[in-house]
Amino acid sequence: MSLRFWRRIKLAPGITLNLSKSGGSFSFGPRGAKYTVGGRGQRFTVGLPGTGLFYTTSIATGRKSAGRRKSAKSRSDGQAEGRLQDRLTLGFFKRLVTPEGEEALVDGCRELVRGDEKKALSYLKKATHLADSAYLAGFLLFKAGRYKQAETCLNTALEKSARLGKYFAKYGMTATMNLPITAEVTAHVEPCRRGLLLALVEIYQHQKRWEEALSCLQKLQRLAPNDVVVRLSQVDLLFDRGQDDRQTLKKIVRLAQVDSNDSAIHTTLMYYKARALLALGLLEAARDTLTTALRRKKDRPDALLHAIRYERIKVYEGLGQQHRVRSELEKLYAEAPDYADVAKRLNL
Repeated sequence: MSLRFWRRIKLAPGITLNLSKSGGSFSFGPRGAKYTVGGRGQRFTVGLPGTGLFYTTSIATGRKSAGRRKSAKSRSDGQAEGRLQDRLTLGFFKRLVTPEGEEALVDGCRELVRGDEKKALSYLKKATHLADSAYLAGFLLFKAGRYKQAETCLNTALEKSARLGKYFAKYGMTATMNLPITAEVTAHVEPCRRGLLLALVEIYQHQKRWEEALSCLQKLQRLAPNDVVVRLSQVDLLFDRGQDDRQTLKKIVRLAQVDSNDSAIHTTLMYYKARALLALGLLEAARDTLTTALRRKKDRPDALLHAIRYERIKVYEGLGQQHRVRSELEKLYAEAPDYADVAKRLNL
């Protein structure tokens, strides 16, 4: 699976976003733990899409016909996949000298590559005393909606975070999890303390365990006070917890304050800030914030831009600017005719 057209942006140690012309790093489906694979530069990635495990190998450069490139990629793809399978297949004599827990971890990773998540989890749960196994098991359980068990595994990995990645490195693997932070933004989380805390925040939020989620966010803020992903996660949590509370809304405005609109993360923070301002009755401030957010459209997913424009329509309604409401509804309908209730409001 080649993702060479993606642009990888480092947000914080262990957390990255992969952006493409199609908004490939963003998820607009149901929230929950998902997985991703990706490559950089003149490299491509082999591995079963959806496992979170991948193996990269270099691509030869130079002038070749499309057919030759495709043929070369197919050969390299097969070779790399074979090497990954070899790494994860323990022979009889290798098993004799491999500790039992490590053996279970490797078997679990092999089943993940094969696409059998249920079987993979059965192996990984036998080795949760190993940080890497607890990490993978936690995300698989999270994906399955088994939040309590996921929490236990991820907390175990957190306690052993100093040893995270030891076995992934030994067997030539990279485990990157795709963790939706809001309905608009997804972070690609690598094995590290910050990634684990971020996942625990999402698990607690799914269960409406607000205080525990906030506690994890406070730990994250101490690790990285200016981390925009952490701020975005906290803003999303506060909206979930009670957006009608004026003190909460004022806190959201402070947390979502940004000095620039450099990335989709910043744009999303501006969107949440405008929602809070609108709820506080500060309509002109909300309008100006949304207008500023819409000035940068490059590398912004369409769904996020549509959400911002729809919010601005609500602001124009509050300001009594019916002509602007009609105009914006028509523009939004032209771009996304099925968005929310736009067609109905246009009597279509």
